[in-house]
Amino acid sequence: METTSQAVAQAPAAEDGQQVPSGRRTVDGYLRAPFAWYGLDEAFTGPRWLMQVGTGADGTVEYGSIGHGDEPSPRTEYAAGNDEAKEKFAVVVTVAANPVRRSPDGTGLLEATSVSSAAWLAGVGLLSFARPGQLDHSLRDDWLEQQTETAWELADDLAGPAWSTLSLPVDGALTSFHYRESEFGWVLAGSTQAGVHVGAYGRGMSAYGLGFAAIQDIAAYA
Repeated sequence: METTSQAVAQAPAAEDGQQVPSGRRTVDGYLRAPFAWYGLDEAFTGPRWLMQVGTGADGTVEYGSIGHGDEPSPRTEYAAGNDEAKEKFAVVVTVAANPVRRSPDGTGLLEATSVSSAAWLAGVGLLSFARPGQLDHSLRDDWLEQQTETAWELADDLAGPAWSTLSLPVDGALTSFHYRESEFGWVLAGSTQAGVHVGAYGRGMSAYGLGFAAIQDIAAYA
C-alpha cells in the first residue's frame, strides 16, 4: 500500500491543469462534488472567488479551493519585505475524506485521504504564490522542487516541531488545526465533523481570527 506521502504526491490534477483568470473559472466542477465545500465563515465580508477543483482518473471531484480577499498572481515575484507582493488573501482547500480504495487500473490500493493530504495541498498552494525574485528560470524550478519536497515532508509529520496547534471555529464549533508559518505565509489543516478535511493557506491575513463554515450555495459563486 502507498504511504500517505505517496498518495498525496499523486493527488489528482486540477480540472483545467493550471491557474486561470477569474473570468474563465466556472462553478461546474464544484457542483459535481459529492461533498460539502468549505470557506471562511460570515465574519469575512470581503471578496470570494473560485480557484480550481482536482479530479481523480475517473473524473470524480476529490478536492478544490476557494479564495478570499485579494487575488494573488502566480507571476508575482515574492520576497520578504516586498510590500507590493504581499496581497492579503486566504485560500480554503476542501478535501474529500476517501477511504482506502482500489486504483482506477485495478492494480493496487490508494491510501485514504487524511489531514496530511489537506496540509500538503495547502502547502503547495502557498508555494504557487511565493515565487522568489532575482532567480533565473532554472533556479526557480530548482527552488520550487526543493520547497515542494519540504512541504511534502512537513505534511507527513504533523506531530513534528514545525507545527503548532490552533483552535478555530468550524460551523460554530471549536476545532483543532495543525498550523505553521514561514516567510511566505501560513498553512493550516484539520478535519470537520461533516466528514471532509480542510486545509488553508494565506498571507497578509492573520489565521488567528479566521473561522470556517460549509458553503450553503456554491452556485452563488458563478
